[in-house]
Amino acid sequence: MALGRGLGELLGEVEIAYEKGNKNDYSRKGSIVELDVNSIKSNPNQPRKIFDEDKLKELSDSIVAHGLLQPIAVIQNEYDSYTLISGERRLRAHKLAQLDTIKAIILDTEEFKLRELALIENIQRDDLNIIELAYSYAQLINEHNITHEELSKKVFKSRTSITNTLRLLQLTSYVQQLLANDKISAGHAKVMLGLNEAEQKLVADSVVGQKLSVRETEKLVKDLKTPSTKKVHNNKKSTSTYDFNPLKNVLETLKNNDLKVKAEKNYFKIEITSQEDIEKISNYFRNTL
Repeated sequence: MALGRGLGELLGEVEIAYEKGNKNDYSRKGSIVELDVNSIKSNPNQPRKIFDEDKLKELSDSIVAHGLLQPIAVIQNEYDSYTLISGERRLRAHKLAQLDTIKAIILDTEEFKLRELALIENIQRDDLNIIELAYSYAQLINEHNITHEELSKKVFKSRTSITNTLRLLQLTSYVQQLLANDKISAGHAKVMLGLNEAEQKLVADSVVGQKLSVRETEKLVKDLKTPSTKKVHNNKKSTSTYDFNPLKNVLETLKNNDLKVKAEKNYFKIEITSQEDIEKISNYFRNTL
């Protein structure tokens, strides 16, 4: 196989090779072969980092019962070892089932294409969460110097969808984590774009804690972005502390008349519970003035 051929042609060969799976000429690259699972190294550039153990077990049980319907794709290294291009879940499922070999297609492709093939395979065929998907898009665009339009043709997604997904990477890591774990939806997350870090956390926590809808979240964000026009009055009270020693005799006299008196910080308080209390206060000031 010549080096440097187009990605579409390479992926086409995968399908053709699969259809020829019953042929016994396994020496040619592009044919389906049985490889030792321990001879295959995972792709270090695999974008998917988290695998659902329950779904992996389901896939493993299905492979044991029905066999592998779609072979993995690898590239051959030196010393009879291989690097996985696509099929991480299938390889893991084989190991989980303790199967010794796995059906594989050996592709002869440029090393630079390894990451691109792995990313595209995951975007098209696996259930990446939306944040993993966004990072996969960004990696393809940055490392392979392609436009949003070119990427849309490679992964069969609309350019608008790709652009909107990439915008989610502008969110804080806190919000991205909530989104990746399905604590909030992409609709909630998009509303938070443009907010600062503290505001994003406030809104995200409100969505999770109060189970806000997207519309309710939009209203919350609108309120945050629109400062109040009401005049703010300074209602702070004085906290000065005064010396009440000059009134010590007054306090004692009033208390001796069974009046409840309190003096602290910046106020002098006489509690009145009856008309008789008023008479007592009046008599005190009448006799002292």
